[in-house]
Amino acid sequence: MKKRREFIKTSVAASAGLWVSGLDRAWATLPTPGTIMSIAAHPGDGMFSMGSSVAQHIANGGKGTFLSLSLGEKGHNSIPTTEYGHMQQEAMEESAKLLGAESRFLTYPDAEIPFNEEASLAVCDEIRRAKPSIIITHWEGSWHKDHKSCHEIVQYAIFYAGLKTLQRQQPAHYAGKLFYAENWEDMDEYQQDTYMDITEVFEQWQTACALFPMWRGETGFRYHDYYRSLATMRGCLSGFTHAAALMTASGQRVKNLKEF
Repeated sequence: MKKRREFIKTSVAASAGLWVSGLDRAWATLPTPGTIMSIAAHPGDGMFSMGSSVAQHIANGGKGTFLSLSLGEKGHNSIPTTEYGHMQQEAMEESAKLLGAESRFLTYPDAEIPFNEEASLAVCDEIRRAKPSIIITHWEGSWHKDHKSCHEIVQYAIFYAGLKTLQRQQPAHYAGKLFYAENWEDMDEYQQDTYMDITEVFEQWQTACALFPMWRGETGFRYHDYYRSLATMRGCLSGFTHAAALMTASGQRVKNLKEF
């Protein structure tokens, strides 16, 4: 059986066409864009694997927020951690501004992001503050400890954020849609089922990514080549010039039908 795929021509929350492939091709009108929130372990993860979808959503009239749980300060072999952390934060702030988004940061040490109640509640508070209708984060199938922790934290944080009986500074807020980004470090059993057309914002997103030293290959991995090629390949498969692949949360794949 072929996997169901959704091809989103503009944004997952924009007033645009939603094309479901198969024998029947139906178009649906989606509501006015709200806020999309990227929640990533490190700034580079948020911009490289989630930034194009955030940029497209903003281009469609929505708002965007990038939340980094750590600065990723231990990711460079020759630059001192404190200095590199500042560089990472500045790169995210500038790149998010370039896309028209805001950037937020928590203060967990790189490689030591804890999956616990304190971290889950901290992210819960950020969700309640931003009030996103869409969240994009890491898939659980990662070899990176911080990415796995971030995935689990977000699951709990979404639950806490929507719990009306949990008293925090901000009122409860439920984020209606959750997607997992395609990240080269998170590919164990990753199965994309949604393609976002990012052609309109592709060059803008690439310019934003280039503000990061690691994008230019300074930490060893060829991020520029990988993510630029990936967007082209996903575009080929989806019928767009450039596309971002996303994986929907399992609960969003359930459909209750009375007829086809």
